Amino acid sequence: MQPKKSFFGRFWWMILAIIICVTVVFVVTKKQAKIGQPNGFSSNSHNNELGQINDDSYQLSRGKCKGTEKNKLGALPMKYEDFSMILPYGLTAGGHVTPIDHQYFSPTVFRSPRDKYEVYAMADATIVDISERQKPEGEVEYRFVFSISCKLYYYYDLVTSLAPDIKAEWQKSQRDINILVKEGQLVGRIGGQTLDFAVWDMDENLGGFVVPEHYAGEVWKIHTVDPLDYYTDDLKKTALTKYARTVEPRSGKIDYDIDGKLIGNWFLEGTGGYVQEGKSQEYWKGHLSIAPDAYDPASTVFSVGDYNGEAKQFGIKGNLPDPASSDQNSGLIKYELVQQDWVDGTGRNWDRMSLSAGLKAKNHNERVEGTALIQMIEARKIQVEIFPGKSASQVAGFTASAKIYER
Repeated sequence: MQPKKSFFGRFWWMILAIIICVTVVFVVTKKQAKIGQPNGFSSNSHNNELGQINDDSYQLSRGKCKGTEKNKLGALPMKYEDFSMILPYGLTAGGHVTPIDHQYFSPTVFRSPRDKYEVYAMADATIVDISERQKPEGEVEYRFVFSISCKLYYYYDLVTSLAPDIKAEWQKSQRDINILVKEGQLVGRIGGQTLDFAVWDMDENLGGFVVPEHYAGEVWKIHTVDPLDYYTDDLKKTALTKYARTVEPRSGKIDYDIDGKLIGNWFLEGTGGYVQEGKSQEYWKGHLSIAPDAYDPASTVFSVGDYNGEAKQFGIKGNLPDPASSDQNSGLIKYELVQQDWVDGTGRNWDRMSLSAGLKAKNHNERVEGTALIQMIEARKIQVEIFPGKSASQVAGFTASAKIYER
């Protein structure tokens, strides 16, 4: 008579199969965490040898960042004499319908030849990404992402050419660069346009975006911080001498949402937020912003992605009602839209090319370009219709052309 088999003896093969399956799943998961895009991960952070970094940092550095230190930026990106002024965060212009998330270093001779001015690294860092963009006329621009650590980044855009050593390294492996640079090192050249610049701190999340997930298409946006807080004392003192904005915060601001109020950014219903999934061209057509002017916050700017088919910005006649206090109880709101300029402290029109102190918005109230009719129908939903060429007295109510925006 055969001895009776034990429980393990009868089911050993089932136990072995379970162990193998669990092992395979674990190995595959670990491999996926090391290769591919971080957007596919379910966890909110990734381990590295120095601690944890969040998904946004992992994505920005392509998984190549190191450390957690936040060393100060100590050098200008251009020679002091090569740029005339620094334009603040928060401007709106054309397709930049919502307040812009970067500053601009404006060349001394704006319409200079390409490559006229040198561009330098502002701190010891690693260039973890250089992307190339071809303009319609065939010219090329470059965008840099510098990682000081897994916690702190800065970036440039609109660079017109790469320094020879940087170009050589970039050409070796454009999608997997990891170039160490020193503060003050030449990285490229620029001319005929501004240099875009911003600082991103992964520990900071802007509180003025009601729904941060709406900005997932540009993961850096909610981490955009005041550069002055990350400059050495000497650099801060120098940079401020060329700041075009003279009110606090001097570097500008981009997040103006107040939950339940009209002020801030809005997105056409159903478009999914800042960048509509699968739509990279003219995504701004679904954007709407009602926010303070970047130079003169006492004035309100109405910025919309689709005004007769174009992205347009306007001043508001009388700057009333205040969007920061307008809500569901405000009923129908009529904004008369007017052209806007700026004047300097002496009352002279600003040429937008040279540094002027004490800029104030000047609305051309003598001519109404159109009227925006708005009603907040929910705390995070508004109905909007724009009537080009009509004054407020000519607008009675919404028509079938009204649109719903949300956040």
